Amino acid sequence: MARISSYTSPFARWLFSRPSSTKLFVGGLSYDTNETVLKDAFELHGEITEVKVICDHKSGKSKGYGFVNYTTETAASNAMREMNDKILDGRNIRIQYAHER
Repeated sequence: MARISSYTSPFARWLFSRPSSTKLFVGGLSYDTNETVLKDAFELHGEITEVKVICDHKSGKSKGYGFVNYTTETAASNAMREMNDKILDGRNIRIQYAHER
């Protein structure tokens, strides 16, 4: 990755330091929402490479959030704009870019 100097513009610092913008965090999911439902709702906005609903290890039930990974930043951006604060399985979902650990 390119080294960012203190003379770099704020936009350039943001561009180089932002998280991957093809992966979205989806919060506020119904505990009944599974990966098929999530994929069906989000694939209208572009090609998806991965969908994951995070589940409790012991019970196997959803924890109420998941991730959708798109092939392009444009598709992810469109999905975030169109799906944020929409209703899915009776719940208002929240979308934001996922942060890599």
